[in-house]
Amino acid sequence: QVQLVESGGGSVQPGGSLRLSCEAYGSTFSINYMGWYRQAPGKQRELVAQISNGGNTFYLDSVKGRFTISRDKGADMLYLRMDNLRAEATAVYYCHAEAEEWSGSERYEYEYWGQGTQVTVSS
Repeated sequence: QVQLVESGGGSVQPGGSLRLSCEAYGSTFSINYMGWYRQAPGKQRELVAQISNGGNTFYLDSVKGRFTISRDKGADMLYLRMDNLRAEATAVYYCHAEAEEWSGSERYEYEYWGQGTQVTVSS
């Protein structure tokens, strides 16, 4: 089991910056990928950025060059630095983890979600 706790959301003006943090607890050794999703009102949840254990990253096209995902595995922390924020970034941001566990030769996949943190970009 993995528990994820986000922090760092808030309100900012367009062009401003925020850094989201996510602390992981529990069986963090089982995590393969961690990422940030967001869900705006009336829209589907979408993957914003993801990082693998090896440090490979993925970014949603609309945030490339402005958002940076990073992970401190030793501290079980995940971060999302968001610069030059736009109004369309307003959403609830969720920390997400994909993990696997083995029982003998059987592999089990799990995904975990944080409770979400609100980001509001408005003048």
